[in-house]
Amino acid sequence: MQPDEQATSKPISSTTRVFDAVRELRGLEQIATRETVADLTGLKLSVVDDRLRTLVDDGKLKRLLRGIYELVEAYPPSRNISKTILDNGYVMIEFTGRAGAEDVVLHLTPCEDRALAQLNMGAAGQAILINSTNQHLFLATELAARVESQGRELKAMRELLRTKLGTRQMDLLGIVEPEDTERREGSQP
Repeated sequence: MQPDEQATSKPISSTTRVFDAVRELRGLEQIATRETVADLTGLKLSVVDDRLRTLVDDGKLKRLLRGIYELVEAYPPSRNISKTILDNGYVMIEFTGRAGAEDVVLHLTPCEDRALAQLNMGAAGQAILINSTNQHLFLATELAARVESQGRELKAMRELLRTKLGTRQMDLLGIVEPEDTERREGSQP
């Protein structure tokens, strides 16, 4: 870049940097979390959160779970697709119907049709695997949040019981903390 080009070129906005980071993560088939976007862009989490919110409001991103984002796909309208097996064994695939687009007709040998079907099965299998992985990640994230919440609740209940009950009553109920076990073992002869 020439010195005059550097002076006239605008710096990349934080919104563009955040969007590009999400797109890059998508290209690598990685989940875009606020933390990974902040790492990629070098922006503060508060700025990333604000930019992610803006991109969601603009319809460019969608929020899958708290802190996890995905690109909103924007494809042109689908064409009509038909597949015909001809009397001579050839297969004709036609793509028609998009305004301003030329119709496409493919004439395939039976071998080519089988090869195309195998390629499509591979793509479908990959899509299923990606979807399954994402579903497992979302489930694991949700379960981790629930376990953390229940852990806090259990700790609060134990503290409440400790203030209301004596050690013997706690033992009878089976409420034993690691520090209680160490204390009892240390006091036994």
